[in-house]
Parts: sequence; C-alpha cells; structure tokens
Amino acid sequence: MLYFTKTPGWLRKLYPSGVWSMPENRKVIYLSFDDGPHAAATVFVLDQLRRFNAKATFFCIGKNVIAEPDMYKRILVEGHRVGNHTQGHLNGWKTADKLYIADVEKAREVIDSNLFRPPYGRISAFQIRNLTLILKYKLIMWDVLSGDFDPAVNGKTAANRVIKNAASGSIIVFHDSAKSLPVVQEALPEVLVYFANKGYSFEAIV
Repeated sequence: MLYFTKTPGWLRKLYPSGVWSMPENRKVIYLSFDDGPHAAATVFVLDQLRRFNAKATFFCIGKNVIAEPDMYKRILVEGHRVGNHTQGHLNGWKTADKLYIADVEKAREVIDSNLFRPPYGRISAFQIRNLTLILKYKLIMWDVLSGDFDPAVNGKTAANRVIKNAASGSIIVFHDSAKSLPVVQEALPEVLVYFANKGYSFEAIV
C-alpha cells in the first residue's frame, strides 16, 4: 500500500487551499479520526481522549451519523469538533463533480460543520472550488498518517510513525472504524501518553 506517513511539501502544493498543519507556536497536537462514528471504535477513542482531557476532530461519514446518532451526539457533548467526510465515503477522483458535491450536501444535512476532509485525500480542483467558495468549507488535510488502515501495519508501528513524525501543530490521522480498531487500540494510548509526558496538549481543529 503506497502512501506518505509524513506529507511532503510538493504534495501540499497540489492543494494550496488545504490546511495541512496548524500554527506551531504552542505545544499542541491535533488528533483527527476519520470514517465514524462506529459503535465500538468511537467509544474506545472517546474513552481514551477523556482520560487525557484531550480534544480531537472527527471527520464523519453521513450514513454512519444516521446509523449511530447517539455516538455522534456524544462526540459533540464531550467537546470535540466534527467535520464532513461525505455521505458515502466517495473518492473525488473517481466521482463526477456534480455527484460528489451532492453527496457532500447530503452529509451536510446531518453534520453541522464548516470543516471538510476528502476521503482518501482525493478531490478535484472543481470540487475544491465549489466546497470552499460556494459551500464555505475549510478544507482540512493532514501532516501525519498513522497508517492504521494498512493491513501491514500493527499498533506499535502506527504509534512509532506518529511519534517520529509529529511536532507542534501536526494534524494526525487515525480512523474510528472497525477495520482500524485493533491498531488504534494499541497505538492511540501510546501516542497520548508520549505527547502528554512531553508537555503537549491535544486540541480540536477550529
């Protein structure tokens, strides 16, 4: 599986309107979780975040919000941010622009947020213009991928990738999904402990 753990500068330039990291003037890490809410995975993530008084950003799939409304409410009640991750986890490179925008608008009916992250990080220039200029979304990308979605990656490897590559202002991607849960169960507590012991706080993207 081919992907970058640390987002290279040339890739950031392909999407200059995207937010790849946050200002680095404080010791803050920005954890994000894609593809939920999920009954088991989101519960685990929220419980771990609460242990460290950590806030995070959850990029939710619309159909999953409909399936797990109580879990979505818990995310908000516990002070985290949410973002739109489309209604059906669409790949923008493989979806007609009109259908992609309609899918995002469908998710918007149940996800109240001005934040948007494209599934797989794949989105066309036309889609970006429509989402940012017309629908007024802030396009949120990432600085570090944990790789928790990769069958070849275990929890220890995912944790080490984040610890090695993250710094103040980093936006880190994990997933609160059934597929990624075994990796996240090992990796997330280790990441939280490491950065908390280094004096970092964990905040949601604003």
